Amino acid sequence: MRQHHGNGEPDTLLSDRPPMEQAGIEQQPTAEPGTGRPRRRRRWKRIALISALVLVLLAGGGVLAGGLYYRSVESSIERVDAFEGVPEESRPQAVATGAMNIMILGSDTRDPDNTSGSRTDTIILAHLPKDRSSAQLISIPRDTWVSVPKSREGRGGRDAKINAAYAWGGVPLMVQTVEKFTGVRIDHVTMVDFSGFKEIVDALGGIEITVDKGFTSRHSLNPDGRREFVAGEQTMDGAAALDYARERYAFADGDFTRIRHQQQVIKSILDTAASGGTLASPTRLNSFVRATADAVAVDESMSLLDLGMELRHLRGGNLTFLTCPTRGTGMIGTESVVLADKEKAKQLFDAVRRDAVPEILAAAK
Repeated sequence: MRQHHGNGEPDTLLSDRPPMEQAGIEQQPTAEPGTGRPRRRRRWKRIALISALVLVLLAGGGVLAGGLYYRSVESSIERVDAFEGVPEESRPQAVATGAMNIMILGSDTRDPDNTSGSRTDTIILAHLPKDRSSAQLISIPRDTWVSVPKSREGRGGRDAKINAAYAWGGVPLMVQTVEKFTGVRIDHVTMVDFSGFKEIVDALGGIEITVDKGFTSRHSLNPDGRREFVAGEQTMDGAAALDYARERYAFADGDFTRIRHQQQVIKSILDTAASGGTLASPTRLNSFVRATADAVAVDESMSLLDLGMELRHLRGGNLTFLTCPTRGTGMIGTESVVLADKEKAKQLFDAVRRDAVPEILAAAK
């Protein structure tokens, strides 16, 4: 099993992917042409747009047509030791039996503020209730000022922006930090690759997005670094959707608008992936599943296929998007930070701990 170490790349790629001739799915090459060496994964870079849950939706829906195929794809997904060195005695205890909480992380190395590529730019706590009839996705702004525990290497141990935890101690310190901030026990961790996200959207043939207000992205994937977004409903390809979901400098409230756009994209990906056109086309389904498998990394114990069986009825209408309650932004020393509304946040995350879905939904109003 492979390991992912902080800013480095994984060691090897498992490539035992049998074809599913009955479903019209072709086997993909497993080595770099002319070398005989396994393909190396690109380091994960980007926004976590719940692509893992989209994958398991498709895995669940198509399991009768290709269970062994999906098992083989799952075996090739990158695994990370998300809980290595996390002291059990410091972790919150699970309160609600059967519910599941997944921390979704992503990093955008193209962000001009992120020169090291080692900070998490998207943090989402996804709550799956015991009955798996819905999902609540709570975005935590990356600049939220929190207490970061000390890593095994002795870094941290002080108040800072929440995304500093990854730079100081990788995924395990992010687990500790989010658990300490929310009081919610993290069951699983998922990460999504920057360039892989673009391929996921393209594999779907684009997604439908309604732009509320036109704006210009000046950190675009286009060669000149600019992309114009006009107001109204439109179909976005992978590059456009990525620019739309990552832009924050064009807005007065910065990261808060970016979070709302990310949530739009999540819903559209899920609805498009669950559409009859994707499920009915073996070629499109194969491209989507492989693009997602290449893009995601999950913790060592997470089974996407098993979870997919539980979530196979999930659609965009079953998702509720929230943002961690805040008191706005402010300055702490020389840093511009997001100030959590600790009392409201405590109420929200306590409802998550207890799997009290009506209370969570009430917080979204």
